[in-house]
Amino acid sequence: MTIDVAILGASGYTALELAKILLRHPNARVVAVTSRDEEQPAMADVHPSLTGRLDLRCEPFDPDTIAAKAQCVFCALPHGASMAAVRDLLARGVRVIDLSADYRLRDPNVYAEWYGASHADTENLEHAVYGLPELWADEISKARLIANPGCYPTSAILGLAPLLAAGDLIDPKGIIVDSKSGVTGAGRTPKLMTHFPECNENVEAYNVGWHRHTPEIEQILSDVSGTGVEVIFTPHLIPMDRGIFTTSYAPLQRTVDEKQLLEIFRDFYRGKPFVRVIEHLPATKDTVGSNFLDVTVRVVRQRAVVMSCEDNLLKGASGAAVQNFNLMFGFPETTALL
Repeated sequence: MTIDVAILGASGYTALELAKILLRHPNARVVAVTSRDEEQPAMADVHPSLTGRLDLRCEPFDPDTIAAKAQCVFCALPHGASMAAVRDLLARGVRVIDLSADYRLRDPNVYAEWYGASHADTENLEHAVYGLPELWADEISKARLIANPGCYPTSAILGLAPLLAAGDLIDPKGIIVDSKSGVTGAGRTPKLMTHFPECNENVEAYNVGWHRHTPEIEQILSDVSGTGVEVIFTPHLIPMDRGIFTTSYAPLQRTVDEKQLLEIFRDFYRGKPFVRVIEHLPATKDTVGSNFLDVTVRVVRQRAVVMSCEDNLLKGASGAAVQNFNLMFGFPETTALL
């Protein structure tokens, strides 16, 4: 079975990674790519690495045209721009994997608070499934709309979920999440912060206390825990192209050692092909270019110190999107990702 797919917002880094994965997917065929560029460039002109591999031109988004071509759409538009496109495609019977933040937060009031605009598609928001396969695989397989997770939240949630699912093991109100991301996490649009002379040979924190991924992390970890979770989340920009390294600190509420914690992690992720529970300390170079998330844990002064890393463009975005696509259409979860 071959599924015809389209990519909206084809000029970005996540769209490029999606295209590369889908081109080697035995059950997917990219039939359309869209861009707001009025010149409608060839995909190979936007992303020269696709020369000779994807012979499509970017076209303006028209829901009727896309729905006539594709059974599934990967929406790589910015937050706020996705809602109208997703709503129109769902109304035409197309299944959608949305890589923006528009459908991740269940409460439209929380969305408005953190993203500065009212949610314009609350009807579909109610039915969106959070696309973290390690937690919601059954729901993903039946979903019409997937809210693909953010890159930072993936590393934080997968790092902390086993501890919170274990009951009263850690204090759900005392969690600190410290994350460091490569520059591609800021997207392809030029910004002062990602200008080479600004970010090279430099590490800096940003959006301290008000980063938009905070409520996403808290929402999903609260679901896992069954009680309200609060985190202090501090992101940093580091001078490398891609990768995320997250260190999470959680106060332990009972005495356990590292061996016991590692066993909790192994049990939680048994049968989950893209989470590698390791004993050594992780490094971003070990996951870059892959859909793996590496995680380990240490005990320091009655705190669990969890270290996780991933490729922000793959497990943190496009790889996870294809993982969701595989579950939605009944393909092996690892198809085109190993």
